[in-house]
Amino acid sequence: MKITVTDKSIVQTSCNTLVVCLYKNTKETTPIINILDQALSGYLNSIILAQPNSNEFGETTIIYTLGVIEAKHVMLVGMGDKEDLTTDKIRSSAAIAMRAAKKIHSSSIAFIPSDLLTRTNNLQTIAQAIVEGALLGSYQFNYYKTKNTDVPFKDLFLIEHDQNNTSSLHKGIHIASIIGSSVNLARDLVNHPSQYMTPTKMALHAQEIARKNNLELLLLEKEDMLGEKMHALLSVSQGSIQLPKMIILKYMGDANSKHLTAFVGKGVTFDSGGISIKPSLNMGEMKDDMAGGAAVLGAMAAIGQLKPKVNILGIIPCVENMPSGQAFKPGDVICSMSGKTIEIISTDAEGRLILADAITYANKLGATQIIDIATLTGACVVALGNVTSGLITNNANFCGHVLQASAATGEKMWELPNFSEYKKDIQSNIADLKNSGGRMAGAITAGLFIEEFVENTPWVHIDIAGTANIEKEDGYNLKGGTGVGTRTLIQLAQNMSQL
Repeated sequence: MKITVTDKSIVQTSCNTLVVCLYKNTKETTPIINILDQALSGYLNSIILAQPNSNEFGETTIIYTLGVIEAKHVMLVGMGDKEDLTTDKIRSSAAIAMRAAKKIHSSSIAFIPSDLLTRTNNLQTIAQAIVEGALLGSYQFNYYKTKNTDVPFKDLFLIEHDQNNTSSLHKGIHIASIIGSSVNLARDLVNHPSQYMTPTKMALHAQEIARKNNLELLLLEKEDMLGEKMHALLSVSQGSIQLPKMIILKYMGDANSKHLTAFVGKGVTFDSGGISIKPSLNMGEMKDDMAGGAAVLGAMAAIGQLKPKVNILGIIPCVENMPSGQAFKPGDVICSMSGKTIEIISTDAEGRLILADAITYANKLGATQIIDIATLTGACVVALGNVTSGLITNNANFCGHVLQASAATGEKMWELPNFSEYKKDIQSNIADLKNSGGRMAGAITAGLFIEEFVENTPWVHIDIAGTANIEKEDGYNLKGGTGVGTRTLIQLAQNMSQL
């Protein structure tokens, strides 16, 4: 889709669909609506009056212009109260508009950024939100369809008459194009079936990302992991014919800094549960158990293009968890790379095992702060549903930076407690730790298990089990993989670059 800033008037902009914002609780109509209403001989205001709910957030109303203006349709998009307008609402409304335009077979669409200005935003932020929303909201995953009748969008226009503002709009477009494509890359990785998205295939995608974005790549094979004594990770993979991979992407944007942030993403390309096998109902959804790894890959692709002044490691341990005659078993005791021993209570609590070794390796590589992101626990889904990701930390300051980034992107996160009393649930009678603390506070005890391998490094754990995959469209998220976490990691890197 080509994205263009145009200085044509709103009645002269040639497109299939012209998007116009409609606000609640305003005493007067906006100048844009007045111009269009005059051009349409009063028809626009009569439609607005006839549909009093058209200004509710997310509502869309299509008006056919019958050739009176250059746009074939005017789309009224309800924005709710203007004083409640946020960047994330702009992002969502753009996505909603894209989907509504798709239903009437539009191939070109125009937005008016100045119509979204408030006291708390600016045109660059607005342009970025519109384009992000448009790219995320028009995402399609059609790799396995033999017939595709969808009309792709060819053009997106941002209308702005003041030439002094075009530079800000272009900056927003540039950033949004990189972020939107990176999130959609993460979505693609999640949506592919596990027969395709194996650990080896994830490594091949990482190689392509590194090549395109000038990132350093280190790939650990099984023999390398044996040499590093990554037996927690290797135990998870031993039931599968798919060989494990450890992906390490490196971006060094600040040669003068000693700070090195590690993004560690869980990469279980399919999780059957192993010997502690999952119920067959909805097991196919467990292809998304590598969504944390996908988020890290997407974020690293964007960071390589945006070039923030930071140093970042992207580490993705990739395995498949399957039952077989050689699979690890409940009751086994394994030794992690850190030297700590772990009693296996459930082979379905495998993500924390591969993250344990990956985090130990991140520390070996010199990480000064670590974020791990993982579809880790069903307990987090029960606690927070599909709206919010769970978060646990050992460092309030670092956690504050992560929450600030998540708030800026609209990726909601909620900090869970890390009280020491919970740690007794992961203590084993026969080993240093056990890999499951039971049903009570499962999201918390899983996070605290991971903390055992962090040492004293500032660390944040993000559990995206409920947010990585959704069943129905919501704003700029469509059914399937959401790419959640990608934008928060990118935003965090950008924010750290400015510290």
